[in-house]
Amino acid sequence: MTVQTQMQTAIASAQSVEASLAQFALETENQQAQQMFQQLAQQQKNIVTQLEGRYQQVIKEEPQFNQGQ
Repeated sequence: MTVQTQMQTAIASAQSVEASLAQFALETENQQAQQMFQQLAQQQKNIVTQLEGRYQQVIKEEPQFNQGQ
């Protein structure tokens, strides 16, 4: 598995976690739990953004990874 593939997989997994947390926030009726899930979803969104930024940086720095795009 290439670094590019590993990063794409990590980003997809992180996005899935973010979506799950957002869904949990929508489905719960407990206000405290809802706020917790919303905060966790926001934190996860920040993680996704950082991963995507690093991925773009790797693509720029390592031209051989750009072949798969």
